[in-house]
Amino acid sequence: MKIAATYEKDTGNVFQHFGKTQYFKIYEIEDGKILSSEVIDNGGNGHHALPPYLKSLGVEILILGNRGQGAIDAIAASGLKEIPGITGSADEAAALFAKGELKGNFDAKCDHHHGEHHEH
Repeated sequence: MKIAATYEKDTGNVFQHFGKTQYFKIYEIEDGKILSSEVIDNGGNGHHALPPYLKSLGVEILILGNRGQGAIDAIAASGLKEIPGITGSADEAAALFAKGELKGNFDAKCDHHHGEHHEH
């Protein structure tokens, strides 16, 4: 399975604004382990074109920070599954995902609503 994380090259962290993502880190995952990874650029695409671009690369799951309603709609329309609201190391997030332990925050949006008290 291929997953992608919005990626901040300088820090290795999940980039927090989907629509301004310059890079993605693509991970190949099998049997609960990361087999390989590579950093790619955004292909010159804007936020509405990013989900179909990732889908064309075989990505099934997108790990990201915050996103606006336009991105939410574009991600859903492309058939990608998203795990939003992720902060910190992209590699750690991918490893948690591989083990089935990554939990997203679907309240993570680029607006003034912050669902900090929502827990599962």
